[in-house]
Amino acid sequence: MTTISKAFSFTILAALLASAALAQQPAAPAPQAKPTQGIVVTAADLAAIVAKQPTDKNGNQNLMQLAPYNVNMEHRVNVPQSASVHDTEAELFYVVKGGATMVTGGKLLEGKQTGVNWSGSGIEGGVATKLAVGDFLLVPEGVPHWFSKIEGEVTLMSLHLPRSK
Repeated sequence: MTTISKAFSFTILAALLASAALAQQPAAPAPQAKPTQGIVVTAADLAAIVAKQPTDKNGNQNLMQLAPYNVNMEHRVNVPQSASVHDTEAELFYVVKGGATMVTGGKLLEGKQTGVNWSGSGIEGGVATKLAVGDFLLVPEGVPHWFSKIEGEVTLMSLHLPRSK
């Protein structure tokens, strides 16, 4: 059993035990406290997740979630990619494996709105940046971004950063 699945099993068990204990006590309003500890994904956990990525198709999986933040593992292969614009959140990319070219800025082509995000066939104009293992790229909210070229395949982490109110 992997560390992640052990941690998930422990979390479910703890939640069940806590709910049983709370059921025996009178209800009290729950305080809205901030988390007091973080979530850890070890280097070994990350290596195992990266090793399991398919080599023939795109894929996304949630790596960590601590509302309102989500860290995803994204895997892209050399097929046409959609361009995106996120109206209410910035996106931080970190390249774990492989390489790609990301275009940022410019104008979204054939844009279609899906909730608060937009998707399109590409970008007209913008700035192309070649990304390799270890590179970070921060895309502000409202800025079109697009993987215009994938060098074989690329695996990266993406963190969605919601607009502060």
